[in-house]
Amino acid sequence: MRGFDPARLSRARESKGISRADLARRAGVGGATVQQWETGNRSPQVDTLALVAQTLEIPMSALVVVPEAERFPGDWRILLGLTQPQLGKMTGISTSMIARIERGEVLLTDDSARKLADALGISVTELQASYERARARPAGVPA
Repeated sequence: MRGFDPARLSRARESKGISRADLARRAGVGGATVQQWETGNRSPQVDTLALVAQTLEIPMSALVVVPEAERFPGDWRILLGLTQPQLGKMTGISTSMIARIERGEVLLTDDSARKLADALGISVTELQASYERARARPAGVPA
C-alpha cells in the first residue's frame, strides 16, 4: 500500500500501551499479521488496516502518509479506509472502472469525477489533479 509506514503503526500501538497480540485480537486480524506489517514483511489490505486504525482510535492518515500534492485517486480512497468495491457501491461506478480511473487508464468523465469527489470528500478539482498525476506517473510506478 502506497504510503503505509510500518514505524508509524508500531509507534501508535506502543503509545496506546497495546501489545501486538492484543491489537490483533481487538481488531480481529491474525496474530502474525500485525508483526508482519510492523516489520515491513507484508503490506496491509486497506479494509484490514482500517480496522486496526479504528481499534487504535486514530485516523488512517496516521498510518498512511502521502503528501496531498502527490496523491493519486486511490490514495484518497485508502485514507478513508475504503476498498474499490466499497467506493464503487457508494458511487454507482463499477469496481473495474474505479480501478481503471485510479490507474489513469480511462477518461475521467465529469459525472464520474463529481461522484468520486463527493464520495471521497474532496473537490472535483483535487480529484482531477490526482487523476492527472496518476496518468502522468513514470512507467512502473504503481497508482
